[in-house]
Amino acid sequence: MAELMVRDGTWTFDDEAVRIVPGHERGVHKLRQDLGEFTVPLIAIAGIAYEPARKGGRLRLRLREGADPLLQATGGGLPDEANPYQMAVDAARVDVAEYFVDAVRQALLLEQIPDGPADRYLLPGPSVPLSAAGVDGIASFDGERVHLEWRWNTSETKRNQGPRDFALADLEAVEWRAAAGLESGYLRFRTHGSADRIAPEHDPHAIELWGFKKESGTTALLAAAVAARLPHPSAGPGKALTANAPALSASPALPAAAAPAPAAPPAAGAAPADDHDALLRRLRELGELRREGILTEEEFTATKAAVLQRFHTAD
Repeated sequence: MAELMVRDGTWTFDDEAVRIVPGHERGVHKLRQDLGEFTVPLIAIAGIAYEPARKGGRLRLRLREGADPLLQATGGGLPDEANPYQMAVDAARVDVAEYFVDAVRQALLLEQIPDGPADRYLLPGPSVPLSAAGVDGIASFDGERVHLEWRWNTSETKRNQGPRDFALADLEAVEWRAAAGLESGYLRFRTHGSADRIAPEHDPHAIELWGFKKESGTTALLAAAVAARLPHPSAGPGKALTANAPALSASPALPAAAAPAPAAPPAAGAAPADDHDALLRRLRELGELRREGILTEEEFTATKAAVLQRFHTAD
């Protein structure tokens, strides 16, 4: 058992899952507090890293792509202070943070957890019902239907459409984007067959977001709650995979961020140019992951060696 308690909250690891309990002190982001306590199963974890700083550092839990509806719906757009998979560590608890990292990494290695994309949500997403306010409207979700009500300051286009209701069966996807510079953010509900991308202030399927105030974090949670109940992005037609589906069977661990092996090996001497291009792109991606602190130096070196080995195999 490994446990780390800091101002942001408490992380506990029992060899099978990381339990995250948010802190309730002043300064802990409201999104974390609204999300509440939740558990991340080991099979959803791709990696973990501790990043030292001048005073203490930061612990980051990296999930497999597609494992969490919150990260899927927000597209990686959550700021650090709102991201529940990051934790600021003070100098007095650095040793505990490093022990926590070692414990999780050892379990990932022993259980041979794949770090590639998940084909279904491995976390259930926020509980419902939920209601969230944007600049020009309020969205609510009861687990089956989404309802949009407009505020007094909404555009004439939206006002003329009146309140909107969407059943889950009507929806193809939910999109959430934080505001960037002078560009508004939005919470958009995309229906089947819709192709046009209207500016959020005029789109009757969206509410507009300005900035990322503590209160607006609830829109990200609502987006995640809807996403968790829609078919997973990797599901084929007619396959609505959910977090309650049977657990994935463990398979041998893939090198971090490495491309999956082809289903059938090419004939001897056949080294398609596009395969080389894909490997070159992978090397560039690895460099970016290292610069961003997602991969440690050791992880980068090991994974780079695996990718280079594939070059030699293809030649």
